[in-house]
Amino acid sequence: MRILVTGAAGYIGGRMVKALCEKDWVEKVVGTDITEAPQKFQKFEFIRKDIREPIDDLFKNEKIDTVVHAAYVVTPQHNKNMMEDVNKRGTRNILAAVSKTGVKQFMITSSTMAYGFYPDNDTPLTEESRLRGNDDFTYSKNKKEIEGIMQGFIAEHPEIIATILRPCFVIGPGINNPFSRHLRKKFVLLPCNTQPFQFVHEDDLINVMVIMIEKRTGGIYNVTPDGTMTFSEMIQTLGNIRIPVPWPLIYISNNLAWFLRLTFLSEFPSPGMRLMVNPWLASSEKLKQKIDYQFKYNTKEAFEDFARHFAGSVA
Repeated sequence: MRILVTGAAGYIGGRMVKALCEKDWVEKVVGTDITEAPQKFQKFEFIRKDIREPIDDLFKNEKIDTVVHAAYVVTPQHNKNMMEDVNKRGTRNILAAVSKTGVKQFMITSSTMAYGFYPDNDTPLTEESRLRGNDDFTYSKNKKEIEGIMQGFIAEHPEIIATILRPCFVIGPGINNPFSRHLRKKFVLLPCNTQPFQFVHEDDLINVMVIMIEKRTGGIYNVTPDGTMTFSEMIQTLGNIRIPVPWPLIYISNNLAWFLRLTFLSEFPSPGMRLMVNPWLASSEKLKQKIDYQFKYNTKEAFEDFARHFAGSVA
């Protein structure tokens, strides 16, 4: 296979490049991103490119037959228009090239955030649950909208294997984002009433992605391991102190810190905090039945591996 990985300098894209380069059945991996990817492998070639730029020639010149689309603006930005442009226009641009250049399989990493955070969410959420990504939280909103774009693409190009993966919150030694940094503070401000949480280990997600590329498996699948974890358990595992704050107060104060760009207090807008207070648990039964996958880590084990990596450090 000759595989293109977009977002190759990112968290998931970078790990996918490494995993694919280790496989005998992979001939070449081409990675794109706007910043240089640090990986150095014999099979790997990096091409600096914004996913919104014309890309048809790259597909043709490199004889790409498989695409892993992992380019996405994950970290919340004050410039929502930029986030939406990269996430949605970038996806449309890649899909347009895929439809014209003989690609056999297109894989995209979506998220269980596409379901949204609502008090009346299905418990558990399954692949048949309605996508209601919250419109006031750009990450969740865009995941929902991109899946809508994907459905149009699938209807127009049934000859291309389309794989949509919806992992829950990804964690492990390599994670370093606003949410993980918030949990690593010595004093962690959190809503009083929080819901149980799921984590999938980065290794499990990459393993699932590689298996589905190797087996040419299409379809939509949640990627969520067994078990849950409470926020009190998370903070205790990290050796920090939880400060419970009533929901209306923490929502207002966090949003103020966000809009004033007081990053030492908050790196994300308050709508994103709904993932802590509303049920947001998804089932992976469909995935397990399809590829007979056994997760290496359950939720607590995944979080504990993250905690071991950051033992003694405070964000």
